[in-house]
Amino acid sequence: MTHTAEPTRTDPAVANDAGRRGLPDADVLITGGGLVGLTLALALADAGLTVILVDSLPATEREAMAYDGRASAIAEGSRRVLDGIGVWNKMAPEACPILDIRVSDARVGQPASLLFLHYDHRELEPPRPGKRRPGPAAAKPAPMGYIVENRVIRRVLLAAVAARRGIRHLAPAQAVGLSHEPGQACVTLADGTSLTGRVVIAADGRGSPMRKAAGIRLTEWDYPQSGIVCTIGHELSHQNVAHEHFLPSGPFAVLPMVDDANGHRSSIVWTEKRELVPPIMALPSDSFAAEIQHRFGDSLGRIRLLGLRWAYPLKLQHAMRYIGDRLALVGDAAHAIHPIAGQGLNLGLRDVAALAETLVDAHRLGLDIGVGEPLERYERWRRFDNLMLMAATDVLNRLFSNDIAPVRLARDIGLSLVNRMPPLKRLFMRHAMGMVGDLPRLIRGERL
Repeated sequence: MTHTAEPTRTDPAVANDAGRRGLPDADVLITGGGLVGLTLALALADAGLTVILVDSLPATEREAMAYDGRASAIAEGSRRVLDGIGVWNKMAPEACPILDIRVSDARVGQPASLLFLHYDHRELEPPRPGKRRPGPAAAKPAPMGYIVENRVIRRVLLAAVAARRGIRHLAPAQAVGLSHEPGQACVTLADGTSLTGRVVIAADGRGSPMRKAAGIRLTEWDYPQSGIVCTIGHELSHQNVAHEHFLPSGPFAVLPMVDDANGHRSSIVWTEKRELVPPIMALPSDSFAAEIQHRFGDSLGRIRLLGLRWAYPLKLQHAMRYIGDRLALVGDAAHAIHPIAGQGLNLGLRDVAALAETLVDAHRLGLDIGVGEPLERYERWRRFDNLMLMAATDVLNRLFSNDIAPVRLARDIGLSLVNRMPPLKRLFMRHAMGMVGDLPRLIRGERL
C-alpha cells in the first residue's frame, strides 16, 4: 500500500478533517506490553502525552514465575532511565550491584586460562595527578550495573502503569492490523476494535505484527546455539562479581543476584549448541546442577538448581528501517542481538530514552509527532549505536565459540593486553554502562 507524504506540521485541512471525524483516541498507541513498551508508556505519560498500551497478555500472566526466568543486566544508563520515570527505587531492593566482571577463556571441566580480563568498578575514575587514591571514608564508586530479575522489573512497571494517569492499558488485547487515515494511524485489534493515534510505536517483540504490517524487512540469521537460563543457589557468596566464561560451545555467564530465603543466588545464562539443549533440559535437577558445576567450577561451593529452567533459540535480527508511515520500532521489534554481553534490554531502554525525547520535544513545539523530523531524528540517533553493538556481539561470539588452538591463544593474549591497559578498560566499561556517545536527557539524569 502506498501513502502520500504528510507535512511535518499539522496541515489545516487535515486538522479540520480530523475534527469532523473526531480526535485520535490517544497521542501514542504502543503495541506490546513487555519491559520496553511499559517503560516507554510511563516516560511519555509523565511528559503529558496520552498513551494507549495494547498488551497481548494479562498482567497476572506476565507476572507469573513461570512466564520468564531471565534476569537482566541493568547498565547505569538504563538505571537512570528507570529512575527518571520514577520506578527504580521500587526495584532497587531486589537489584544486585555488579562491582566486578571477570572474563576468561575456558574449557569444560578445566581451569580457566591464566590470561583473563578483570573489570573493577573502582577503576572507573582514574587517580588524579598529585592526589592519593580515596581512603575508606571517601564516597564509594558507583556499581557498573545491576542484575534484576525480569519478573521484578515487570511487576514494578505494571504497578506504575496502573497508577499513572494518561495511560490506558488494554490487556489482553492483540493488535493485528495497521492502517492510516488523514493525520492519524489506526490499529485494529483481534476483536475488531479500532484505535487511532498520532503515531504507533511497535514494541511487540521479534515477531512484531506491526513491523510486518508496515512491510519493513529484516536482516536476520539463526545462531546454531540456544540460551539456557535458570537460577542457582550456592554455598559461598558471589561477592557481587559477574563471571563470563567463554567455552567452545558459547559464553557461559554467572550473574550475581540478591540473596533471599534460599541463601546465595546467581543467574545462569548458558549458551550451548542447539542440538545438545534438549537432552540437557531433560536432565533431573541434580544432574543439571552438576553440569553447571562442571562448567563453572567450585569457586561458589556446591551448586543447586532453584526453580524452573528455560531455553531460548538465539538469533540476530535487524530491521531495515526503524520508522514507517506514522510508525516507529523499538526494542526487539527493531533489533535482537546475541546475549553474550547482556545488552539486549539496555539497547531497548536506550531506544526508549531517544524516542521519548524526540516525541516530547516535537509535542511541545506543536509539531505532528507522527511524521517527519521527530521519527527521522530517532532513527538517526539509534541506528548506528545498535548496529555497532550487534556487530561487536556477533564477532565476539564467533571468535570465542570455538576451540581452535591459534585462535584461543590470540584471544587470550588480547584479553590479557586489554587487562593491562587501564584507559582502554575504562572506555570499554563506560560503553557497557551505556554512558558514551550522544546521550538522551533521561540517560544524562535529566528530566524529559
